[in-house]
Amino acid sequence: MTAADSAGIKTSEVYVPNNIENIGDDVYRSWTDEQRRFEIGNLVQGFKNGLPIQILCQMATSIAGSPALASEHIAAFIPLDERKALVKKESGSNRELRSLLKATLL
Repeated sequence: MTAADSAGIKTSEVYVPNNIENIGDDVYRSWTDEQRRFEIGNLVQGFKNGLPIQILCQMATSIAGSPALASEHIAAFIPLDERKALVKKESGSNRELRSLLKATLL
């Protein structure tokens, strides 16, 4: 691996940074709580239309700044009983996924 590889990948004039998971964090920090709530509401709507729950949780956490804050925003759109059922249904026996869902949804 070269130094260029560790900084990101350049292919056909397209630069993809290695820290792609954090790509929007700087932008999200500049948002108001109202903007965050609105965008997380859009993610919840996307989830109800087929967006995978892992993406909902990861994006909501990035937008909100932490799993606990994401949980507060998501709670405004999905009642607690539904969130508990989602954790049980979606995670099955996958402990890592259950941990992610509990941290973000409950």
